[in-house]
Amino acid sequence: MSTDPLLQPYTLKHLTFRNRIMTTSHEPAYAEDGMPKERYRAYHVERAKAGIALTMTAGSAAVSKDSPPVFNNILAYKDEVVPWLKDLVDECHEHGAKVMIQLTHLGRRTRWDKGDWLPAVSPSHSREPAHRAFPKKLEDWDIERIVRDFADAAERMKAAGLDGLEIESYGHLMDQFWSPLTNTLEGPYGGSLDNRMRFSFDVLRAIRERVGERFLVGLRYTADEMLAGGITKEEGFEISKRLKKSGLVDFLNVIRGHLETDAGLTDAIPIMGMKSAPHLDFAGEIRQATNFPTFHAGRIQDVATARYAIESGKLDMVGMTRAHMTDPHIVRKIIERREDDIRPCVGANYCLDRIYQGGMALCIHNAATGRELEMPQTIKPAATKRKIVIIGAGPGGLEAARVAGERGHDVVVLEAMNDPGGQIRLTAQNVRRKEMMGIIDWRMAQCEKLGVRFRFNTWADTETVLAESPDVVIVATGGMPHTEVCSEGNEHVVSSWDIISGDVKPGTNVLIFDDAGDHAALQAAETIAEAGGKVEVMTPDRSFSPEVMSMNLVPYMRSLQKLATTFTVTFRLESVRREGSDLVATIGSDYGGVTKEQRHDQIVVNHGTIPMDELYFELKPLSKNRGAVNYDDLIDGRQQAEETNPEGQFQLFRIGDAVAARNTHAAIYDALRLVKDL
Repeated sequence: MSTDPLLQPYTLKHLTFRNRIMTTSHEPAYAEDGMPKERYRAYHVERAKAGIALTMTAGSAAVSKDSPPVFNNILAYKDEVVPWLKDLVDECHEHGAKVMIQLTHLGRRTRWDKGDWLPAVSPSHSREPAHRAFPKKLEDWDIERIVRDFADAAERMKAAGLDGLEIESYGHLMDQFWSPLTNTLEGPYGGSLDNRMRFSFDVLRAIRERVGERFLVGLRYTADEMLAGGITKEEGFEISKRLKKSGLVDFLNVIRGHLETDAGLTDAIPIMGMKSAPHLDFAGEIRQATNFPTFHAGRIQDVATARYAIESGKLDMVGMTRAHMTDPHIVRKIIERREDDIRPCVGANYCLDRIYQGGMALCIHNAATGRELEMPQTIKPAATKRKIVIIGAGPGGLEAARVAGERGHDVVVLEAMNDPGGQIRLTAQNVRRKEMMGIIDWRMAQCEKLGVRFRFNTWADTETVLAESPDVVIVATGGMPHTEVCSEGNEHVVSSWDIISGDVKPGTNVLIFDDAGDHAALQAAETIAEAGGKVEVMTPDRSFSPEVMSMNLVPYMRSLQKLATTFTVTFRLESVRREGSDLVATIGSDYGGVTKEQRHDQIVVNHGTIPMDELYFELKPLSKNRGAVNYDDLIDGRQQAEETNPEGQFQLFRIGDAVAARNTHAAIYDALRLVKDL
């Protein structure tokens, strides 16, 4: 039997977990019509098969119709949820994992124009900045109704066979009762801490009456809002002790911070460049103060930290939630002593940022997550070994090489630079984003184990490729910055890449024209501002940096606001001319009727990339398929069999930015879904 602290069983009341690793409740937004159907089930089953002890489903499953999800959450107030959840639970149980769910009423953390257009409710009229709804102040009948809704939803969860549930408190209705900032009620539910906690105990008692004692019930809550006027650490400790003393809950799932703003949310759920496990010690203090079962998750992305959390006694169960989105097989790899094969979570937060913009959660460098019905988490060997030549060692090229290596093919990668990484190596120049190199480093390590051969400092041309006698050629050459945006004067501008790479020295009075809206403009702005330059970031859009998304934007803004960077929206760079040592920019607007001029000593353009596709088009007439991809076969998971050129020597494909400017996930997804069937 293993002595690894992470692999020790843990018994909570009547339930024994096979190890100490869990995923906390999170909403990947895979639901269909508010139900956890096949995609949802496949996602959780994949982690159950790999040995996780507890998979917590459905972050913020809604218990009431006036708690409409602002993204694609489970509707726990519908009876039809029961059979869908039962299918999920039964299959996870077959693989030895326990299953819980998270129930909530969002209170003010929603919008009135979602769902059935019912007013948002809260213990005050205070608006939540993130969702912008002004709530109705709760009445007595609202409270009675919502308590009943919680109990009804809990009864459905027990009927579905779940092992337990937790109530989402922090930032949601229950916490809105607790916090002095959001509770202005008088009488039995406002004022003193006793009164502010009354709603919680009403809910918990109602739930217990429905589910009994042999059904685990816990809370995920903040024990310190870290916000002036909010729940203090001292009050949070008192809340924790009262929850234990009540006898109504079986575990505490501790968080620190607040989430009604992008900045607060990002501090509570840190991203790359921020401290790992920043709230672990705090959770340990709660456990020590209460001597009560304590769960916690918060950027615990590596096994060493998780092991320490359990071994040191800070936690009873450790959540590795985003880490399991990156690699669902963490537990299996620990058991098999293959920890160096674990795909690292780099904290890019593509997963959460996507759901907060209404998309489903996807991992930036595991394109199979959320697509378990279509994409394999484990690559199967090919029936026939083939020679595959890949041009380019960026994220797409390396994923193609890794997958081809797993398939058992003979793989060679030709790369013009002396190091792998492509655009990721460029973005990692920013110290906050250096963890992005984990995407490259992991693939290089996997390729080395698989026998993939690399030829760096090799400019691939037709002759070089043909000399390899390939069966398949994959062009993953990426793109180069596109700066031809002006009607005249394009020769006077530089690209964001020029600044980030250090190839061009930052100016002192700089205009950055950004209509790509991605990280490169903000990285260039930060580089210039840190060098002492005055920076204006201009976009023709109505908001800046939309591709960066909310939580990733926070660290940039904290830096750039201190450096007095200016952001200008709804204006477009039209032309540039030189006058002496100045560059004169002519500025217009898509809305019309406005033209102005500005003087700068440097103008930077961030307009995405254009494909480096010359080699692809040289090879195209020599290929069996003339570069064509059968999209039906690609989508349905069948091998590409197009052979429209009888004289062709190999199959030819291109992926990632060599096709069109997109992002890292797109390049990796291109590679996975193409090469898994080659």
